[in-house]
Amino acid sequence: MIIDISQEVLSCKVWPGNPAPQAQRLKSLAQGGSSNLSAFSMCAHNGTHADAPYHFVENGKTIGQLPLETFVGDCFVARHEGDVTADDAGLILHKAKQSGADKRILIAGKATVTAEAAQVFAAAGLWLIGNESQTVGPENAPKQVHLILLGAGVALLEGLVLERVEEGKYFLSAAPLNLGGCEGAPCRAVLVR
Repeated sequence: MIIDISQEVLSCKVWPGNPAPQAQRLKSLAQGGSSNLSAFSMCAHNGTHADAPYHFVENGKTIGQLPLETFVGDCFVARHEGDVTADDAGLILHKAKQSGADKRILIAGKATVTAEAAQVFAAAGLWLIGNESQTVGPENAPKQVHLILLGAGVALLEGLVLERVEEGKYFLSAAPLNLGGCEGAPCRAVLVR
């Protein structure tokens, strides 16, 4: 079974102040064109997207420098509501290790990773952590959590759609677009079970 956990791009959630995605029809078969052809513009952090360390770390890796293994492979989906504390992070890591998928963790629910939880995740050597919000940290002050995780080389996968995903082990495919020297990129994220 394949589960699409991505937002639709043109109607996706947008971080306050970021430009919303826009599409433009360049050619149309209905209007006599040789094909249908569209162009679009968007922020690299609209909808379901990945953050590379360079997003907050001056000399951090860009999206194109991260290995694809970061975004493709076994993952553990944990369900949580509210703030993820250090103790919660430890429990999530324990469950992920028991499942055999402790390098990539996705948190389903209205969860906010606290700085204390970010320290626990960073120390565990995660490759990736993801969630449903447009930011992994608190929406009113996400920088500290980003600095902790991205500073430890942990990639972030934000804006996921996990409402109907049960807790457990899955195969994740969420390779971001290869946007050269950019700090982030949209991706089409799916889980396979």
